[in-house]
Amino acid sequence: MSGEVYVGNAGVDAALDRGWLLGHFKPPGDPRHSDDVEIKWGVHPAGDERAEWVRGEERTALLVLISGRFRVELPGRGVLLAEPGDYVVWGKGVDHSWRAEEPSTVLTVRWPSVPGYRVPEGDGPRVPDGDGTQAPDGERSRVQGG
Repeated sequence: MSGEVYVGNAGVDAALDRGWLLGHFKPPGDPRHSDDVEIKWGVHPAGDERAEWVRGEERTALLVLISGRFRVELPGRGVLLAEPGDYVVWGKGVDHSWRAEEPSTVLTVRWPSVPGYRVPEGDGPRVPDGDGTQAPDGERSRVQGG
């Protein structure tokens, strides 16, 4: 990294920070730090799903299918992303969840970048990170057995 330029690989960098490439959670001074937008490169095995619904969302989100087959659940509506480039956008206040029907790669863009909650290990309530800051929500997912 040098000054205001960062060159990386989404697959490699995403593995270092639960998929997140850009947002408020990157260190100040890092070109990937932003209070305006969050970007995630999500790689999901078949059967991977969000451990619990996101409720009270404060951001607008765009989710684009890169590969695979990915279902987004919204109140009263399921959206299947089946062709590369299929996408869905939802606004503030729209609860959501998701499930990878096949091995899938998705690009998520959310704005603005605000502290959210992550799903903790286990089935407890969403909690702030241990350092007092809050990680982006949706970090932990679970793979269905069987």
